[in-house]
Amino acid sequence: MSLRDQVAIVTGASRGIGRAIAVRLAREGVRIAGLARTRETLEETARQVESAGGKMTLYPCDIAETGPVATAIEEIARTWSRVDLLVNNAGITRDNLLLRMKPEDWDLVIQTNLKGAFNTCRAVLRPMLKQKYGRIINITSVVGVVGWPGQTNYAASKAGLIGFTKSLAKEVASRNITVNAVAPGFIVTDMTSNLSEEIRSEALKTIPLQRFGQAEEIAEAVVFLASDSSSYITGQVLQVDGGLAM
Repeated sequence: MSLRDQVAIVTGASRGIGRAIAVRLAREGVRIAGLARTRETLEETARQVESAGGKMTLYPCDIAETGPVATAIEEIARTWSRVDLLVNNAGITRDNLLLRMKPEDWDLVIQTNLKGAFNTCRAVLRPMLKQKYGRIINITSVVGVVGWPGQTNYAASKAGLIGFTKSLAKEVASRNITVNAVAPGFIVTDMTSNLSEEIRSEALKTIPLQRFGQAEEIAEAVVFLASDSSSYITGQVLQVDGGLAM
């Protein structure tokens, strides 16, 4: 996949899909910079990255906060002299029917899921433009494509991320930087494990492959979009959802 010795920033790297992506990239010889709010869970990811033969540096911060994110990415670029790959995976949910949704729950989801991507992409573009190379992969969601009741805030943030991806792809394509998105369906993670059995059962009925996905399957899609095999692909949304959004 021609990724050895590249430098990747993975947000939300402390668990779930982000952890799987960090470990999978490490197996390809990528040097990982992991961003997440909690150092303890980041340290567990770092141990798994090392077990996979890789190296990961830890940057505990909240991606919704512009200053700390910019500082972290500046330090990463200075330490490694380059940044080749950014995977925007960090995201949260605060589910409720819109009529019952608190304004602060709307704001928190949009700030983390959408403004967080703005913060990281804006900070990482300077080194990528300078080196005339880069891969940006935004982890959106099938919910941003088809919607889901009780998730208007989450769906809005993820649909916004798709528009963000396409627009940024057009801005930076001439500098050999590609920007794509991966839209997971229902993946087995801590986030989906908190769903009620009723919701999980109803969700399963909508999936033609009749199973939930694994975080490692999302990681494989990320590796493909990060590699030279995808060099002529930009502004696209790769749905890894078992056929849910067909």
